[in-house]
Amino acid sequence: MKTNFSTLTLEEDVRTASSVSTRVIPSFIYASVFASFCIAIGLQWDISWHMSVGRDGLLSPPHLAIYLGAIISGIFSGINVLKTSFWGSKEEKQQTIKFWGIFYGSLGAMFCIWGAFAMLTSAPFDDWWHNTYGLDVKILSPPHAVLGLGMIVIQFGALISVIAVQNRLGNDIQEKAKSHLHWLYALSSGFLLVMGYTFFAEYFFLSRQHHVLTYQVALAALPILMVSVAYASPYKWGATKMAIVYTLLMAGMVWILPLFPAEPKLSPVYNYITRFQPFHFPFILVVPALVIDLMVAKWKNSNKWFLAAALSIGFVISFVPAQWYFAELQMSEYGRGWFFGRYSLPYFANPDSPYRYIFHPNYISQGWDLIKGLGIAALIGLITCRLGLAWGNWMSQVKR
Repeated sequence: MKTNFSTLTLEEDVRTASSVSTRVIPSFIYASVFASFCIAIGLQWDISWHMSVGRDGLLSPPHLAIYLGAIISGIFSGINVLKTSFWGSKEEKQQTIKFWGIFYGSLGAMFCIWGAFAMLTSAPFDDWWHNTYGLDVKILSPPHAVLGLGMIVIQFGALISVIAVQNRLGNDIQEKAKSHLHWLYALSSGFLLVMGYTFFAEYFFLSRQHHVLTYQVALAALPILMVSVAYASPYKWGATKMAIVYTLLMAGMVWILPLFPAEPKLSPVYNYITRFQPFHFPFILVVPALVIDLMVAKWKNSNKWFLAAALSIGFVISFVPAQWYFAELQMSEYGRGWFFGRYSLPYFANPDSPYRYIFHPNYISQGWDLIKGLGIAALIGLITCRLGLAWGNWMSQVKR
């Protein structure tokens, strides 16, 4: 009996330790990552809605998906802050940041709460804006700017929440919880990359991908996210997994949205459609992500400016040829099927446009202009890669 009792006690201790170790990841972190997913999906869906239906209201389905992200993130993060502030132990409060004199919460939770307030505040502001001024001429109207800032802050808060738990616990964590953090990090960073791409998507149209401006903007917008995630990642292939999540989400929307019916409800209609028209097929960011991960792993402790220069050059050398020829594939007759979504055309676009299946002649760089433009892109990348290293170094030290 003694032996059986001891064995039973040992098994119970193991199960208890496993359960406690898994629960070291607060529920608000899972909720924040899911909220980031809702925002990324809702944003892609909203763009498709404008391409396919045109007119939308405050409570259109894509808007509801976006606002759902704000509500989930705000509620779960708010509950976590209130619980820690008024019912948390002294040890729990020491692991958080104090603000406004009485509240205690993690940095990620505070970002999520602020982002949720910004997003939900922008909703009635945006409705009033449309009722007063009509449809937006530009994407970044004042209410959209507030909404976009709130979305980015929530997604950034989700990423910071995940990395803070990992940094605080280090290797003193059960394997199952470590695996959860691993995938939460990949997912939250990938959703943030979707947002980063979408904000600059007007420079990434397929017809312009033989022009240096596309690659200069890409070097200005993307390395800062990818390099920071690779540098701060406690796991191998951080940037690569980030790029895979980004690719799967954006490609998935290209494949799934056309399965649902839609028709234009705003004139003029030049191209009558019956299905949702998907947004862009994703960039081939897995290629430069692999280069980033390899360089960071090899030279992480080197001089940061040297590493930034190497990362920028590596990004240009790997990304530009890959995307350049991938764009040619999409423009060819082999790329016009359902897989790349090349049949997609907004209802307000002319289906007989001579530039539908060729690169726009005003956006083609050749010879010296191409070489000079890519040199400028590399210089831009030097700055953004260095900022990415600084951001990644900061993230690797966040523990609250």
